[in-house]
Amino acid sequence: MNIIFENEQFIVINKPAGMLSIPDRKQSEPSLKDKLKEKYGEIFTVHRLDKGTSGVIVFAKDEETHKQLSQLFEGREVAKYYLGLVHGIVTPPKGSIDAPIAEHPAHNGKMMTHVKGKTSLTDYEVLENFKLFSWVKFQILTGRTHQIRVHMQHIGNSIVCDDLYGDATPVYLSSFKRNYKLSKKEEDERPILSRLGLHSWQLKFELNGVKYEYEAEVPKDLKALLQQLRKRSGTAPIL
Repeated sequence: MNIIFENEQFIVINKPAGMLSIPDRKQSEPSLKDKLKEKYGEIFTVHRLDKGTSGVIVFAKDEETHKQLSQLFEGREVAKYYLGLVHGIVTPPKGSIDAPIAEHPAHNGKMMTHVKGKTSLTDYEVLENFKLFSWVKFQILTGRTHQIRVHMQHIGNSIVCDDLYGDATPVYLSSFKRNYKLSKKEEDERPILSRLGLHSWQLKFELNGVKYEYEAEVPKDLKALLQQLRKRSGTAPIL
């Protein structure tokens, strides 16, 4: 478990991709909260990340802190920044997406943009363009389920490897490297990225007069893909 910060009130974790934040209804697999409960006994959910999303997530250790942090999140007093790899070139390269989000009537667990949905606001800025993909920084000003994923689908630039709102196909080096050849050791090409290309990067908030700011480093799989994309395009990293 990668602990970024811990005090008596709360704990900040860098969640790995592929792990549930909290138990699902079926209790189908261990969640991050389950692991924290094993260690700390009592733990309180403040917010959550999708299973495929990596990065910063905070849990409270007592009821009072849980109440305070929950109010900060609900009152939009927490600055939440994400990094994500999306399909295609995003135009304009910087903007705001204001599109209400509602539950999908036909697909359980899926969301959609709908005029009668809840207000949903996402700011975005393209950090790097790679022709087939773009590396984007997001700030979500509301906290709707799957918000970034739904909004990027809405503008036609879905998050890479998104099985619900885009194309779940893994990213292979051969898809953008010319004259790609398998090494002699390999029978089949292994994907560089096969999970949702979204990372919870930064959280900033103020609690009881103290300012807190946390950042989770971009994980190895996303880093490896970005490195290859930069090599092909001859660009240097922005972040």
